[in-house]
Amino acid sequence: MDLKTILEHHVVDHVWTWFKLGSLNLPFSKHALMMLIAAALLSVLFPLIIRSRSPALAPFRAMIEMIVLFLRDEVLAPNLGSKTAAYLPYFSTLFFFILAMNLLGMVPYGATATGNLAVTGGLALTTFVLINFAGMREQGLLSYLGHIVPKGVPLWLYPLLFPIELIGLLTKSFALCIRLFANMIAGHIVILSFIGLIFMFGAINPVLGLGVTAPLAVILILFVSLLELFVAFLQAYIFTFLTAIFTGASMHPH
Repeated sequence: MDLKTILEHHVVDHVWTWFKLGSLNLPFSKHALMMLIAAALLSVLFPLIIRSRSPALAPFRAMIEMIVLFLRDEVLAPNLGSKTAAYLPYFSTLFFFILAMNLLGMVPYGATATGNLAVTGGLALTTFVLINFAGMREQGLLSYLGHIVPKGVPLWLYPLLFPIELIGLLTKSFALCIRLFANMIAGHIVILSFIGLIFMFGAINPVLGLGVTAPLAVILILFVSLLELFVAFLQAYIFTFLTAIFTGASMHPH
């Protein structure tokens, strides 16, 4: 029995639950677990905090309120205008969902779901659907398709510009996918590199590895970890902010 068969039958089946869709097996990964935990936090914990009148939870309620008001006044209102209230629940959920997944990656034995390209691709897909849905809803289908190519363009340029503009719609969401993925996985790679330096120099010279490299690496790891905490909030904001810009642009082509 080869190694792949051993892992499939003696490790994977006993560690993870497999979802079966016909002949297709879909493994339940650690990143999927982190997504479920993040969704559970938003669905269960947040309503409890918001509805509770406990003084101990007051700082958390105030923090949630400040973030939501900031998203409404500084992110959505300049881009969506009068439609801000209608889209605020979605954008608030998007921000807190990404933030929760980012922060769960810093918990011991946790994993950063947004460091998985499939997860960020799924988020980018929802953004792509929202951009086109909002544009068609506000302008109408024919008007939205007519504004894909800017007005005033010569008729003979339409066959060239129309596919270019369609590709531009895709690249906006693709850029969001790659940006979030790269920024969230970069910090983990740097931390693993510092840990690897300890073992590398320790193998060459134990005194050099444990006496010099290890303390320096630990200090750098702590610094990068604090930087990752900032990046977790920053990337959730950037993804939400750019989604609001793209959505507003599709709703107001002029």
